Amino acid sequence: MASGVGSLDGMRVRVPFALPGEKVRVRIWRIEAAKAQAQADLLEVLVPHPQRIAPRCSVFGQCGGCQLQSWSYLEQLNWKTKVVRDWFTPVDLGERVSPAIGSPREFGYRSKITPHYELIRPGQPFAVGFLRIGRRHDIVDAPQCPLATDGINAALPALRAAAAVAVVGRKRGASLLLREGALGVTDDPDALIRERVGEIELEFYAREFFQNNPFLLPRLVDFVIDQAASFGVPILVDTYSGSGLFALSGARRFERVLGVEVSAVAAAAAKRNAANNAIENVEFQAAPAAKLFQGIAISGDDAVVIVDPPRKGSDEVFLSQLVAFRPRGVIYVSCNPETAVRDLARLTTSGFRVRTIQPFDMFPQTRHIECVAVLERSESDAAADSPRG
Repeated sequence: MASGVGSLDGMRVRVPFALPGEKVRVRIWRIEAAKAQAQADLLEVLVPHPQRIAPRCSVFGQCGGCQLQSWSYLEQLNWKTKVVRDWFTPVDLGERVSPAIGSPREFGYRSKITPHYELIRPGQPFAVGFLRIGRRHDIVDAPQCPLATDGINAALPALRAAAAVAVVGRKRGASLLLREGALGVTDDPDALIRERVGEIELEFYAREFFQNNPFLLPRLVDFVIDQAASFGVPILVDTYSGSGLFALSGARRFERVLGVEVSAVAAAAAKRNAANNAIENVEFQAAPAAKLFQGIAISGDDAVVIVDPPRKGSDEVFLSQLVAFRPRGVIYVSCNPETAVRDLARLTTSGFRVRTIQPFDMFPQTRHIECVAVLERSESDAAADSPRG
């Protein structure tokens, strides 16, 4: 994804940073004969796409962090919508994908970055930055990152200088962390970050996962909660609940909210966040992955479930539990269309129907896209649960 694809002597040639319809000059560096495809570097754009623009970053095309800076933002959104529809078309869901919702900020939106550095090598300058595209160890020096917030970029020079000192005597390189919250910027992974999303104030450790586009996040959360509330059931179950973002945001719309999480540390943090926000109708519990639903002593017919798994998606153990619980609806949040397709295909063959799929561009200038799928238990399955006279 995010590579231009051409053809040469019957081979598919993938060219990073080439845009659809462009005529380009490339250098092929790898041929995979068994797959009839090749990998190439972009050398020159001979006939550009009408919406090609000058990238803002000086290392764009070298750094592997961005893929789309040379494309206007409107075209990025159009392309991402098409990509998501293409992913879901094989499972007959492509027509249910709505146009991608864009970020209020096209740059300066990332509240967390993790630059890297390797050991100083003879004859090479010390570099602190990100992996070169297509490489595993080559670091592209990045004095600034236009995707990062202004606060992070202001703090970056001091961290780079400290890394140049810290590397002396080390046996290997390291990854750094810069994260910004309501209290400012930190490079301490164990620092508490405070973030406000809508009316909810959350605290979590800097090293933990949390959506790093705080400018679009409130709209995504509102969509998730609005869709969950549309089922008209009294109970919200938030799986993979983390520090409690969705559970706490939905508390006003439901009689009872239950957050379940495999991490005891995350469940404890969510309980603290509930107390700090004076929310009393939310419970959080930690449970092993194989028994995540075992402690939920409620009927699925009274509940809607939010599923926000990691990039690898949900495993069969979790999906089997979800299907057995048989909630009235499922709101599935995913940062990876490939695993979302797999998981939704499993659910749609197990008594659920997809209402809509809404992409959110949480990651402008990159190939990544967040999707929210809204599923309801099929009418035939729901009818089987209805009381009979």
